[in-house]
Amino acid sequence: MTNAKKPAMPIIDMRNRPTFLHKFFGAEPETPEYEVVRWLNRRVGAKDVDHFTRARGVEGYVSEMDEAGISVAVMVARSVPGVRVANEDLAAVAAKAGDRLVAIASVDPIELGRERAIEEATHAVKNLGMKGINIDAGFYATPLRADDYRLMPLYELCESLGVPAFVMSGPTTPDLRLNDPFAVDNIAKAFPKLPIICCHGFYPNVREMVTVAFRNENVYVSPDMYTFSPGGSLYVEAANGFMQDQFLFGSSYPFRPMRQGVEDFRMLGLSQEAYEKASFVTASRLLGLDFQTAGRAAVSAA
Repeated sequence: MTNAKKPAMPIIDMRNRPTFLHKFFGAEPETPEYEVVRWLNRRVGAKDVDHFTRARGVEGYVSEMDEAGISVAVMVARSVPGVRVANEDLAAVAAKAGDRLVAIASVDPIELGRERAIEEATHAVKNLGMKGINIDAGFYATPLRADDYRLMPLYELCESLGVPAFVMSGPTTPDLRLNDPFAVDNIAKAFPKLPIICCHGFYPNVREMVTVAFRNENVYVSPDMYTFSPGGSLYVEAANGFMQDQFLFGSSYPFRPMRQGVEDFRMLGLSQEAYEKASFVTASRLLGLDFQTAGRAAVSAA
C-alpha cells in the first residue's frame, strides 16, 4: 500500500473515516445506522447517497481517495456509547496504507475516568503514533460542554504532547445547548499553545465560531460537510480574510462523497493562497506532515 499513487496537488482531508470501521459509518446494510448514513448524505447535499458502499477495505478506501485527489486522509474515529473504535484498530488501519492515512486517538473520560483516559491517550500518541486526540464532549454518556472541567486534563495532555485537540460539535449534537463555540474560547484562553481543531465548525453557530477564531489564533475551523450548508459562506468569507491560517478542508466521508467534497471546495471562491492553506499547508503544519514545500512546488509547476 505504501507505493499507492499520490495526487500531484496535495489535499489533506481533515475528517474522513472508512466505512468498514464500524456500523455507525454504514458498514452493515439493512441496519438503522446504514440508513442514517444515507439520510445524512441527503441532508448535506450528496449527489450520490450510496457512494459509501463502494470502498469495503483499505485498498478500496485508498482508491477512493485517489479518485478524489486526496493525498492524506485524517481518520477521526470515535469512542462514545454505541460507537467504540479502538485506537489500536485505527492505528492498524493507518499502518496498512503507509503515509496515506493519519490516525487520531479517541478516549471517553466518562467511561474510563480521568487517570485511565490520560493513560490511554498518552499510549495512543506515544506508542501508537497517533497525531492528535479527539474529544466528543456532547456525545458521552454524561453529555458535556467542550470546556467542562472533566475534559481539561485531556487538553492539558494534548498541549504537553504537542498534538492538536480535535473538538467535535455540530447540529447532530444530542443536546444542542452544548453546541456552543464560546466554550472553545474558554479552552483557547486556558491553553494558548494548544491547537484546537473544531470539527463540524460548531455549525450552525457560524458567526459565533468565526468570532472565537478571530479572538484566538490557536483555534482552527474545519466545518467539513457543513461548509456547503446554508450560512456556511461566512466560513469562506472569514477564510479569505483573518481566518486564512485557521481554515481546514474536510470531506466528512462517509457522510458526504470525497470527490464531491474536493470539487465543491474548489468552487467556494477562496483566494489561491487561502485555498492552498486550507487544502494542505495548515494541516501539514499542525500534523507534522512534509507537504508544505512539496505542495507549493506542485502548485508552482501546475
